Order: sequence, then structure tokens, then C-alpha cells
Amino acid sequence: MRDRVDVTSGLVLRRWASGDAVSVMAAFADPLMRGQASVPVDSAQAAERWITERGDDWAAGSAFAFAVVDGEDTVLGQVSVGAVNRRHSTGWVSYWTTAAARGKGVASLACRTLADWAFHDADLFRLELGHRVNNPASCRVAHAAGFSVEGRQRQKLAYDGMRYDVELHARLVTDLPH
Repeated sequence: MRDRVDVTSGLVLRRWASGDAVSVMAAFADPLMRGQASVPVDSAQAAERWITERGDDWAAGSAFAFAVVDGEDTVLGQVSVGAVNRRHSTGWVSYWTTAAARGKGVASLACRTLADWAFHDADLFRLELGHRVNNPASCRVAHAAGFSVEGRQRQKLAYDGMRYDVELHARLVTDLPH
């Protein structure tokens, strides 16, 4: 399986590296990102652990996380396929971008590229993703990456004492390319 994918736009999807710890820590310092990790990523050691976990998941074949970087190797975000189920050939897509990369099409291009990689390199058939219904930017990313809406999961996520509905999207290997 390729662990680096060059995108025609100049973006690169590559495995996370130890040298990315400062970028990871900075990304998770953003107020929009603080609740996105299962444990706080608020120190160099926490960022190193986060990177190590991505590598461990890759080695186990349970998840495949890519740093999204530009031509100068500046981290712009992450795309990943997790919860890989080999029996059913499915996976769960997640993504985030740094504040500087938001609104520039980075997430949708990276997700589209990740889906192609997952179908061809990881032999998956179905990819799913979900976003809070109060996050229209994430919905736009899903649509632009070729994911179709399949439904709503009521009050699935809890953040800061509030429950949020999640809109579920999916893309199949047999779907027409976008």
C-alpha cells in the first residue's frame, strides 16, 4: 500500500512523521479542534503520542491516517480511513484542516484523493463519514468529495453538555467519480 500520494494540485498525502509534532500541537490548539481528539493534544509529548498512535493503527491495518501537506511540506490537515472492517470492506473517513487551510478546497480534494486510495490501495468497497448537522462546511466537503447523504443519526455526539445530530454520508467504489 502506498503511504504517500501526490495530488495534481501540489498537495501530498503522506504518513505522519515524528517531525510533525509541532504542527499537530498547533493544529489542536485551535478552538475548533480541541474536542476532536480523544485526549487533549496540548504538549509536545501528547503530539508525539498522537503521531505514534496513527503509525500503530497503520501497522495493525485498522486505520490509515495521512498528513495533508503542501509543496513545502507544511501540514494543512489530515485525512484518514479508520474503523476498517476487512470482512465487509468498509471504513470510516475523517478529516480536519488547519485554520490557514480552511475554505480553500484542501479538505474536499484530500478526501476525494483518500477515497480513491482506499478503494484501490486498501481494497475497501464502502466509505462512510458523518458530520454534525450544524457544520455546513463539513457537509460541503463530503459532497465535493463524492459522498452521498444517507441519513441522520439523532443526538449521536455530545460536546460541552450539548447533543448533536449527525448527517451520515457514504461513497462506494462503484459510484461514478467526481
